[in-house]
Amino acid sequence: MARADAPIGSVRARAYTIPTDEPEQDGTLDWDSTTLVVAAVEAGGYEGIGYTYAGRGTAGLIGGKLAKALEGQDAFDIPGCVATMEREVRNMGRRGLAGTAISAVDVALWDLKAKLLDLPLVRLLGAARPHVPIYGSGGFTNYTDARLAAQLGGWVAEDGCRWVKMKVGRDPRRDRQRVKAARAAIGDAGLFVDGNGAFAAKRALAFADHVLQYDVRWFEEPVSSDDLDGLRLLRERVPAPMEVAAGEYVYVPTDALRMLAAGCVDVLQSDATRCGGVSGFLAAGQMAAAHQIDLSGHCAPSVHLHAACAVPRLRHLEWFHDHVRIEHMLLDGAPAPRQGVITPDLSRPGLGIALKRADAERYADD
Repeated sequence: MARADAPIGSVRARAYTIPTDEPEQDGTLDWDSTTLVVAAVEAGGYEGIGYTYAGRGTAGLIGGKLAKALEGQDAFDIPGCVATMEREVRNMGRRGLAGTAISAVDVALWDLKAKLLDLPLVRLLGAARPHVPIYGSGGFTNYTDARLAAQLGGWVAEDGCRWVKMKVGRDPRRDRQRVKAARAAIGDAGLFVDGNGAFAAKRALAFADHVLQYDVRWFEEPVSSDDLDGLRLLRERVPAPMEVAAGEYVYVPTDALRMLAAGCVDVLQSDATRCGGVSGFLAAGQMAAAHQIDLSGHCAPSVHLHAACAVPRLRHLEWFHDHVRIEHMLLDGAPAPRQGVITPDLSRPGLGIALKRADAERYADD
């Protein structure tokens, strides 16, 4: 049976700023709130939603320039809609704010398309796996050792996570004690560290050598993700079996391609709220597979779940403290872990989530 046309009737967006449960800090940044920008696209009597974690200006771009360009286009033609958005932002640049705006709308378009077809998104994409393994992520540098141990140990004991990740790089000397405390708290679970680009290359190597005694298996962004030479140096020289990972700040496919071609990561990260939404995440997965590299999803579990089930070489998905907290506060249908994995709800179409508008209203930026 031929499907009915589904011209896009409206595109809207709104920003919500949610305070953290306590101040947070990593190797390069301090923050006490997180801004969620939700995009909504309507067609054929259905509404798809997507979101990104970005600045409030993202909502203005979505509801203004992008909305005007997309109205009347076929909601089923996602590649055409993405091409339209990319043309609209040509003179402001495709990365940064524009990248997050396009990502949120792309996610909303995929959610909408699946709803129009009355399918959970993973059924539309095609599943390579039924579940997505997660790793607990937080361990902020301003946490006390007791708070660090309780958080990381909780992910292992209560959620069944096989791996956990902590922030490092603010004070590398103190980080050595923090890593020791983390290892004591999590037993035999995998321990990851994330430098958020805080180290110079040789200091990162020295740190890696020291923490190897605590069986650290993953060093994320030891240097800036823009420093491909530095990342490659780390990948070549960190002691085995430690792996180097980066890619959360990839905004366009050529960024991921350069990273893979440079041979500077053992695992490529990708963030659908930055890299072009579901479309960009799937593209990253294909590029990683072509280079015989695993893909790891970065944060925003409710956005990534269905797409992460579909990519060919998925390692795991980040279960990030801030985003998990926000998504369970404001999204009906946000996934919950069971024995270290999350699973799409196949009884709900699209992404299987809905904004709790009354709960979100108190955090609205306008």
